[in-house]
Amino acid sequence: MKYQVGEVGRVVVAQLDDDDDILEGLVDIAKREKIKAGVFYLIGGIKDAKIVVGPTQDVMPPTPTWRELVESHETLGIGTIFWYKDEPRLHLHGAYGKWDTVKAGCLREAAKTFLIMEAVIVEIKGVKAIRDLDPLSNMVLLRLPGN
Repeated sequence: MKYQVGEVGRVVVAQLDDDDDILEGLVDIAKREKIKAGVFYLIGGIKDAKIVVGPTQDVMPPTPTWRELVESHETLGIGTIFWYKDEPRLHLHGAYGKWDTVKAGCLREAAKTFLIMEAVIVEIKGVKAIRDLDPLSNMVLLRLPGN
């Protein structure tokens, strides 16, 4: 295990409106505000999204199993922001509910807001966390340099 200790920086509250691209909006905020490390919370409506619900098999590199959220779903999510090279990269897991059915998974592709999505981004200062390509999984994962 590796870890670093940082401090809370700025807090950004964002409102994503109907049909806004959720991931694109969060990346845009991270770029504009130069948030190099952070955690974010989402609550609201989502539609037209694809989530990963796990690997097909527990082998490396993993092959993702995808599910689509075609209709509107209620969403509660948490994610992190760390940069890979010159771009912020998000890692977002959430629960997505419609009527009596709930799916949980990693939102990786474009997703649209249904009605409204509220986001709270908490900047983390004083850590040197980045994302880097992991050759075993072939995924861009969190790295804590210097530990």
